[in-house]
Amino acid sequence: MKTAAKVIFIVDGVFATAIIDGLQPNPSSSFETSKESFDLSLDRYGITDARASGNVTHFVDNTGVNQVSILVLKKYESPILACAISEVLSSLAGEDTSIMPSLIFPFLVDSSKLKLERKKSLDENIYGIQIGPQTDVIQALASRHLKAPSSMQIHHEPLSCVLQLVRVLKTASFILIGQSGQHKTRVDDFEIICEIGESLASATSMQFVKEKVTWNPTKASKEPENEPWRALYG
Repeated sequence: MKTAAKVIFIVDGVFATAIIDGLQPNPSSSFETSKESFDLSLDRYGITDARASGNVTHFVDNTGVNQVSILVLKKYESPILACAISEVLSSLAGEDTSIMPSLIFPFLVDSSKLKLERKKSLDENIYGIQIGPQTDVIQALASRHLKAPSSMQIHHEPLSCVLQLVRVLKTASFILIGQSGQHKTRVDDFEIICEIGESLASATSMQFVKEKVTWNPTKASKEPENEPWRALYG
């Protein structure tokens, strides 16, 4: 899969829609947009009744070079989710992992899914996790956000899956973790989304336009208490 050197990788949903709607080219830039879809086989994982599908929006400069790509992966349940993310990452790397793009993974996670040992609270709205080599875009994000505590316990399947897979690949990656549900009103979650969007925009020479964002979150379904999917990631 051919993308820009900067890739925002996000799992489809209302949060993805909000980020995509808000991220826009700077008025001073010559960026144009192009879109494509992908549909990757999962046969090598023994999955024949599903494929890793989604779409990519490229922001292209006046020389025809992709400067930023936003990759949206269709939402899957386990165990297909892990296989789909793994296949997309493999497709991004191609045959030469040395030219893997810098990957940014934004997440908005219910605060109940993020915990610290000794029942301490996570006070920041947004945390960051840096993995692999440091690039300019990774450095820009790391300087802007507090590093996630090493004792943070993650009970959110897509985030846990991404974290495990990029650690194996050791590619230049930055995971943005915004906490939702900490406040009583939706407006506060909207502000967290905008803060994440503004960080993405700053790191990728784009702009985040709040007025273009429509935030209508649906109530997330609760995962089973025993969370059997966690056995997949350790």
